[in-house]
Amino acid sequence: MKVAIVASECAPFAKTGGLADVVGALPKYLAELGVDVKVFIPKYDSIDEKKFNLRFMDDIGETKVRIAGFPRSVYLHTAKLPQSNVDVYFIDCREYFYRGKIYTEQWDEDERFILLNKAVIEICQRLQWAPDVFHCNDWQTGLMPFFVKESYSWDRMFDDSTFLYSIHNIGYQGRFSKDALAKAELNPEHIQFGGALEFEDSFSMMKGGILNSEVINTVSETYAHEVLTPEYGAGMQDVLRFRQSDFFGVLNGIDTDEWNPETDTLIPFHFSKNDLSNKKKNKQFLLEKTSLKFDENVPVIGIISRLVAQKGFDLIADEIHDLMTLKAQWVILGSGEANFEQLFTIMNRVLPNKCWTYLGFSNELAHLIEAGADMFLMPSHYEPCGLNQMYSLRYGTVPIVRKTGGLADTVKDWHEVQSIGQNTGNGFSFIEATGPALYAAVKRAIDSFNIPDEWKKIQMNGMNSDNSWEASAQKYVQLYERAITKRR
Repeated sequence: MKVAIVASECAPFAKTGGLADVVGALPKYLAELGVDVKVFIPKYDSIDEKKFNLRFMDDIGETKVRIAGFPRSVYLHTAKLPQSNVDVYFIDCREYFYRGKIYTEQWDEDERFILLNKAVIEICQRLQWAPDVFHCNDWQTGLMPFFVKESYSWDRMFDDSTFLYSIHNIGYQGRFSKDALAKAELNPEHIQFGGALEFEDSFSMMKGGILNSEVINTVSETYAHEVLTPEYGAGMQDVLRFRQSDFFGVLNGIDTDEWNPETDTLIPFHFSKNDLSNKKKNKQFLLEKTSLKFDENVPVIGIISRLVAQKGFDLIADEIHDLMTLKAQWVILGSGEANFEQLFTIMNRVLPNKCWTYLGFSNELAHLIEAGADMFLMPSHYEPCGLNQMYSLRYGTVPIVRKTGGLADTVKDWHEVQSIGQNTGNGFSFIEATGPALYAAVKRAIDSFNIPDEWKKIQMNGMNSDNSWEASAQKYVQLYERAITKRR
């Protein structure tokens, strides 16, 4: 089976969020299952060519890709996905991708990704490689089914190619003015009222991907149900309901090579579920680094996140005074909306022995927080999948989450499962998106922390969870097979 994974970002080359983690990990596990997989992403100017050993493909040379009737020069570079033999192809168009950042709010944002869609097809033509499945991701690749089945239908090499369209976040739909249709040079019927690309009198790349791919999925089973409702569907719920028989949820996995407390090179002390003693040493090291006083009887609550309302920081802000009365210490890593950055900066200054804040991102600090914290807080209003709660489970750091999306699929509330006679809980969750509900969940976690045998059981349940990519990769292969069967 040949699969082309097309996306706007891929770790470690270019990343703004979870999409990059998926595109950087899934192909490795697909290759282990015997899939001939190639990854296609833009070559942004932020990608370090020397570090990742990018090679210019002079045998391909210049490719002219037409946007709005005008040819744009495209070149191709290649590299291997780290720790694998998977080829990554970088679509190099200086005019569109040398902007200093992955996404912009500039007038030609639609053109940038129209070009990506077309360029991938033309590069496949140059490579004489016809995938069985184009695996497209999020709005940036939603036009590929149109181009293959319509604009490039003259090339019979793609007659059997099929499409899986993955939605990582329904809130970003690639909506532009109707002028985008002319830039894409597609049939005008698609932008007429009710057309495949028309959405609320605008042009939507995501709608096109949903309606014209053989199979659609999102990144957790719970989120797949949620986005069919007005509360979570961001207006796209009716379009998804129309394709509901072809719509599935597949939970993302985590890279268990990078996130492994037994081998993690970014933490000072290694540990395992068989011996947790060094986790306490990591906690002590974390607190020394953050100038907080170490007390093994006081839990550390870690946060690594974009500091935005969607991630539930409005709930924290509403309840901040009561939360700070709890017997716990807080370590926060992230950046985002100014009001939340200011809140945690003030907490750092006013309560220097209780709260420490780092505005920005540090991969080393992220690993240290996962290894050294006792608890990890993720109170998201919605969370398609989430990865940090899975990292936390693997590191014996008990997650406290809002019960939504992938958080609901991976975190089982200790008291909830106990109420039905089971001791399989691996964290704490709350349902209502309110400050008091969040506070109650944090308070329950702290109470359990103070019962050592109970806490050890919760940690072990988490560390025994299997959130690796192996099972998820097999499910993706099944979706690929379903798409192929439907197309042929």
